[in-house]
Amino acid sequence: MKKIWKRLTVVFLAVVMLAVITSCGKKDQEPDDNDGQVSDQGGNDEDGHTYYNVEITIKDYGTVKVELDATAAPITVENFIKLANDGFYDGLTFHRVVKGFVIQGGDPLGTGMGGSDEQIKGEFSANGVSNGLSHTRGAISMARSKSFDSASSQFFIVHEDSVYLDGQYACFGYVTEGMEVVDAICDAVAAVDSTGNVLKQDQPVIESVKVIDSDE
Repeated sequence: MKKIWKRLTVVFLAVVMLAVITSCGKKDQEPDDNDGQVSDQGGNDEDGHTYYNVEITIKDYGTVKVELDATAAPITVENFIKLANDGFYDGLTFHRVVKGFVIQGGDPLGTGMGGSDEQIKGEFSANGVSNGLSHTRGAISMARSKSFDSASSQFFIVHEDSVYLDGQYACFGYVTEGMEVVDAICDAVAAVDSTGNVLKQDQPVIESVKVIDSDE
């Protein structure tokens, strides 16, 4: 009788262990709540900053490569990466061009009045957020209205140093290659008013904004 119980005990323990192993295997295969579109595409630099590499291709002009700093402006970068991965920017334009200042785009209306469905917190000191990035030549930053938390999809690339914008707008990265493309746009595109608005037919077209995986 004791031998029978001993065998039954061994069998029971074996079944329990098999169930535990099977359960762990299934757990590892379950999809994470995060779809991976943002977190899995980034990397870390030598200073420990999380960054994302983006390529902005502009019809007839070329490609601007940008490195986004998700440590300095995590909300801003996540919003931009999500819109890029969704294809939101593809086919939109740069509706504002001011030589010596900025080129601005990402507005689905092409007028400076549009945006995506979501507005985000402004990550800059005037809004109570520490952000050490400066609006020097090649900086990429978010456009907004008077409200500090009104940034949506519109962004601008700084043509020449404009550090007086620091603390008022959310800078979130820098151009690493392709500033000659920005220079060419500033030289070729004529604005129709002092604020830099460009006629629809003359607005440079954003063919695509692509996030490049950090291990590529």
